[in-house]
Amino acid sequence: MRMTDIQRCDIRPGRLVEWTLSPATVEAAADLPDDTRPPAYIQESHIRTARTVREDGLFVPTWLGTVFDIPGQVDLDVLQEALRTWTVRHETLRSGFRWDGDEMRRFTLDAGAVSLRRAVVGDFPDAAELVQHLQDRFDVAADALGWPNFLYTAIVRDDGATVHMVFDHSNVDGYSLQRIPVEIHELYAAGAQGRSVEETPVSSYVDFCEIERADADRVDDTHAIVVRWREFIERCDGKLPDFPVDLGLEPGGALPTQKLMREKLVDADAAAAFEAYCRPYGGSLVGVLAATSLLVHEIGGQAVYRTVVPFHTRVKSQWSDSVGWYVGGAPIEVSLAQAPDFPGALRTVRAELQANRSLARIPLARVLRLLGADFRPTSPDLYSIVSYLDARGIPGAARWAELNAYALLRVSYGDQVCVWVNRMHEGLWLASRYPDTDIASKNMRLYVERLRDVILSVARGVPVPRTAASAEALAGRSGVPVRPREKELTGGGDGR
Repeated sequence: MRMTDIQRCDIRPGRLVEWTLSPATVEAAADLPDDTRPPAYIQESHIRTARTVREDGLFVPTWLGTVFDIPGQVDLDVLQEALRTWTVRHETLRSGFRWDGDEMRRFTLDAGAVSLRRAVVGDFPDAAELVQHLQDRFDVAADALGWPNFLYTAIVRDDGATVHMVFDHSNVDGYSLQRIPVEIHELYAAGAQGRSVEETPVSSYVDFCEIERADADRVDDTHAIVVRWREFIERCDGKLPDFPVDLGLEPGGALPTQKLMREKLVDADAAAAFEAYCRPYGGSLVGVLAATSLLVHEIGGQAVYRTVVPFHTRVKSQWSDSVGWYVGGAPIEVSLAQAPDFPGALRTVRAELQANRSLARIPLARVLRLLGADFRPTSPDLYSIVSYLDARGIPGAARWAELNAYALLRVSYGDQVCVWVNRMHEGLWLASRYPDTDIASKNMRLYVERLRDVILSVARGVPVPRTAASAEALAGRSGVPVRPREKELTGGGDGR
């Protein structure tokens, strides 16, 4: 799905209806005993970070969501039952955390205890007012430090309804979100036609959390994975990697607000040609990272590109249909000494991913705890990422345009850069959130333009130049001061 923020997903006026867990459900949860299954390390890190940032006096919403249309006259009773059925199917949405001193304790409701309460909020004839209301409401209802921490709404009109489903990140990842629109459509259609949907059991993310954590807790600080992370962090000057271009941030300054950039990179034909070229090296993920390694050198003068590459942890098919946060990370390093051109960068990235992907098996939060490093979080993002996902195989992907379906990001505060490149049937789409400074905006605009240049050059069979322009020309084009370039690193062919 295209990723966007709530301001840019074509919301139209209408009557707003919302669904929350019922008071009876919330009351039942309050009396539950502890569930011995622990949080995933990534969940615990996320929630503790939210608490730390809140204690520092800053409220940083971190919800994700999806939005999609249901055409025609909408039966709200049928939609409510579809939403309830889907919610009950995924145990993580029936499970939350409470604090016992400094410990997080899980509780989990039985499926039969879950019911939804519907409320008509009112009519919103003005789209801008509706958007602001929704954002404010989602910030409160999908808060990392509260429970329940998700909310469903529908904007109802005579010709259909627009459904929003938002969750704190601890409940979902991007893959989970992209399955939702068609699943809800199928449940709604079945309910409207008075037929049942054959439900296959869905594995529980809560069970996965227990399994993953048990595996991670068997690792100590002498494990090879921990040793390699330690060495990587030392080469990053004792911290996790930033996006290595000038973002216009003052060291030690307040956490900046962020901006969102989202746009189509290239069409389907160019995406296919780029994939075909990169396939011998591992595919488009390798291609995007290889291009980025050259571009951050071009823009920021960095001789080595270090980053953490996100990978899903749904390594067994039993987790394929499960809603949860199935993400780990693996570090890579791309040196311009070994990769001075695009083919060289492709080979280097492929080798790095092959050597390091196994590091994603151990949650990074566990690794950091074992390293004993002082990673007191002051930002919701521990590091910058460039992510790639081929979303065409996700169930229902072919219907996203028809359903006007988007994945929603809450853009609030952060000093890191997150870039997501998604391949869809229409081509490659990019979304990025980054600090809201003039320098960051210009450098990120330059990065996206140059990334498009590289992809199109490859797609058209034109050799990718080592650099598109000199540092001086780049500074003139973007208006951004460019740091003096290190002595040019050469070696090997340049692919031309």
